[in-house]
Amino acid sequence: MAKRVLFIDRDGTLINEAPPTYQLDSFDKLTFYPKMFEYMGRIARELDYELVMVTNQDGLGTASFPEDTFWPLHNLVMKSLEGEGIFFKEVLIDRSYPHENLPTRKPGTGMLTHYMNNPAYDLENSYVIGDRITDVQLAKNIGSKAIWLNLDPELGGAEIKDKAMELRETTVALESCDWAEIYSFLKLGLRKVEHERNTNETKIRIGLNLDGSGKAKIQTGLGFFDHMLDQIARHGKLDLTVETNGDLHIDEHHTIEDTGIALGEAFAKALADKKGLERYGFALPMDEAEAKVLIDFGGRNWLVWDAEFKREKIGEMPTEMFFHFFKSFSDAAKCNLNIYCRGENEHHKIEAIFKAFAKAVRMAVKRDPFSNYLPSTKGIL
Repeated sequence: MAKRVLFIDRDGTLINEAPPTYQLDSFDKLTFYPKMFEYMGRIARELDYELVMVTNQDGLGTASFPEDTFWPLHNLVMKSLEGEGIFFKEVLIDRSYPHENLPTRKPGTGMLTHYMNNPAYDLENSYVIGDRITDVQLAKNIGSKAIWLNLDPELGGAEIKDKAMELRETTVALESCDWAEIYSFLKLGLRKVEHERNTNETKIRIGLNLDGSGKAKIQTGLGFFDHMLDQIARHGKLDLTVETNGDLHIDEHHTIEDTGIALGEAFAKALADKKGLERYGFALPMDEAEAKVLIDFGGRNWLVWDAEFKREKIGEMPTEMFFHFFKSFSDAAKCNLNIYCRGENEHHKIEAIFKAFAKAVRMAVKRDPFSNYLPSTKGIL
């Protein structure tokens, strides 16, 4: 089976940077990155990655950076790591300056050619971990993803060929300065799926990241429905893309119902084996409206709906379709949903329901990286 690799930078990642020279050439400059030992140790013991250190050391061996000031400190770093059970298969050091533009210097791939196009390694599911945008560029160059400890986004900016914003969108799997978050991400994985559902009546594409930050891009052709789906993303802290092309020239029914089905199917795929899952969620007042949504991703679909609307439509969305949306989601996601709402303003009522649904989902999909427990006495969900 192909091996996954963590290509890990040293300065600014395992140890702290040493500005203004950014050269670790005296012992008084050496400090280790906060929480690195604890969580790198967990990664080394618990996860199936090879560890490779990849570092640029500008001018190493020259008069400005003699080797006798580098190796004693570097050897201490390595022995300290090994003392915590953190062993690197390789330590790859480039000594060149940026202006030399050598292929061995990150983000160049010259030091990593033996990993590339090598069936023994699964670079697609490997990561470069570093504090500079050059580490992100390196990840793209070798066909991997990046974990970016972005303490200073300007570091390395002059040495990349792609725009930083594009690299952020295409290559950064996690942006965090916290080794605890990096460990959690590597252990639990990114619950991110792309899902399509196409029929003669609708064509739907869903992009879902359960571990996102609340970014949304919604286009269903129904403005109020878009607004409600946006609530799910923002209040559930999910990254959600919905593109629905439906037969709106007939009516709204298929667009709303099939979007609910497709979104539920995407949730079912993203939740996968459900280990470490909280499973349950509940919550929400909005002005005079009171909404309560209970959810259980327990593998069985059921909907209890206790909400009434006096208006036929809110925006261009028929109020009867709110029930159909949540019923479709429950059926496809295989979850229990109990939805209750009371209030006077119809807009407030349905928005409160969607926000409460988002909060309930957020609670239920939360995972504990220290638990491999399946939340069921049956042993299956």
